[in-house]
Amino acid sequence: MQSPSPNQVQDRPHPVGGRAGRRAIVIGGGIVGIASALYLLKDGWRITVIDPEPPGESTSGGSAGLFAFDHVTPVAMPGMIPRVPAMLLDKKSSLTIRWGYLRRLLPWMVHFLKASTPGRVDAISRALADMIGGAWDAFQPLIEDAGAADLIRRRGFLVAFRNDRFLTTMKRELDIQRRFDIRFDILDDDEVRQLAPALSPAYTRGIYYPDCAHTVDPKLLAQTLAGELVRKGGEVLRRRATGFEFGPQGVSAVLSEASRHPTDLVVLAAGAWSKPLATQLGNRLPLETERGYHVTLADPGVDVGLPIASGDLRFCISPLAQGLRLAGTVEFAGLEAPPDPSRQAVMVEHARRMLPGLRVEDASYWMGFRPSMPDSLPVIGRAPGHANAYFAFGHGHVGLTLAAVTGRIVADQAAGRPPAFDLKPFRATRFS
Repeated sequence: MQSPSPNQVQDRPHPVGGRAGRRAIVIGGGIVGIASALYLLKDGWRITVIDPEPPGESTSGGSAGLFAFDHVTPVAMPGMIPRVPAMLLDKKSSLTIRWGYLRRLLPWMVHFLKASTPGRVDAISRALADMIGGAWDAFQPLIEDAGAADLIRRRGFLVAFRNDRFLTTMKRELDIQRRFDIRFDILDDDEVRQLAPALSPAYTRGIYYPDCAHTVDPKLLAQTLAGELVRKGGEVLRRRATGFEFGPQGVSAVLSEASRHPTDLVVLAAGAWSKPLATQLGNRLPLETERGYHVTLADPGVDVGLPIASGDLRFCISPLAQGLRLAGTVEFAGLEAPPDPSRQAVMVEHARRMLPGLRVEDASYWMGFRPSMPDSLPVIGRAPGHANAYFAFGHGHVGLTLAAVTGRIVADQAAGRPPAFDLKPFRATRFS
C-alpha cells in the first residue's frame, strides 16, 4: 500500500480521462471530500479536489478513528438542556463554551434546543439510522480499491461505566438503538474485565457494540484514499477556495486565492470552513465549529485492544498505530481563538483514572474543528438555487463514519439516480 506525498498530490497534472466536458470540483480534502470525489470519479467525472491543506492533515486526520455504526442518536437529547449550565461551569466537563463566544453561539443554541424534543429526536435518529445502515457498504469498495484494508480493525467498541447509575443515563439512547436494530451487549464486571483487562476495577459495567470498527491511522487512511484518487486520474490542488463564478447552468468556476477553476459541477465539502462558501451560494446555515482536542501517547505502557469510551466522562481512547489517542471533548469558541491546553490536560487526567499505569510522558497534542449542525444531521444534497452545486458538510462526530455514504449520495444525485432513502432530513432548507 502506498500513499502519495503532499508534493506528489499537489503537482499532479490535470487529468485528461473521463467523459469529455464533465468536470467536477470538490472543495475540501478531508475524508468526506475525498470519498465524494472517488464516487464521482466512478461515474466518469474529471475530478479536482481543492483544499489549502494536504489530504488528512486537518480534522479527518485528528479524529479518534472510530467508525461509529452505533451512533444513531443526536447530541441534543431530551433533558440535556437543563444540564448545560452545570456542564459549562465545570472546567473538567466534556462540553465547554468560551464566554466571549456565547452571544455568537445563541442562534445555534436555539436550533439545538428545538432539536432536543422527543419528536425531533425520533425523526433525527431515523435519518441517522438510514445513513449509518449503508455506511459500511459504501466504504468497503473504497477501502478495497485503495488497498487500505490493513488500516481497518473490526473489534467493536466499548462504552465503560463506573456503576449502574451512569449506565441508566444511557437508557433513552439504548431504547432508540434497539428500535433501529443496533446490536449491543450490556456487560457485567467480569465481562468488562475480559474485554478490557487494562481498565481500572472502578469500571464495573459496559456496553459493547460488536459491529463498530476503527482505523489505526485516520490520517494515513485519508492519504491512501487520496492517493487512489490521483492514481485513477484525479487531481488534488493545494488551494483555498474563495468564491464562485456563475453562468446560465449555475456555478461555472470555483475561484481560489491565485486562480480560476472552470467546472461543470461543484461539491462543497469543506467541513467547518463551509459556511462562508454556502452563504455565497445563497444559503445561510447554522453551521458551527466544535473544537475537538486530542492527545496521542506514543508509549502508553498499557495494552488497549479496541476503542473504549468513558460513559460518564464522555471521551474516547483509541488504539492507533502511533499509540493511544485520547479524543472527544467539545469546545465552542469558533475558528480563530487559540487552543486551551487545559482541555487536553483534563483528558490525560481522566485517562489515568481509567487506565492505571498509563504513561503520559511521550505525548503529542492537537486541536481540530468539527463541522457541527444543531440537529446532528449533515447537510447533503443539491444547493438550493443552483442546479450543479451540492452540499456535503456538517457531519459533527460522525464524519469518518458517514464519509463514504455521503459521497455515494452526492454521486447518485449528480447522476439522477434515485436515493436509497429519504434525503429530506438532510436538506439545506430545513432551518428556513
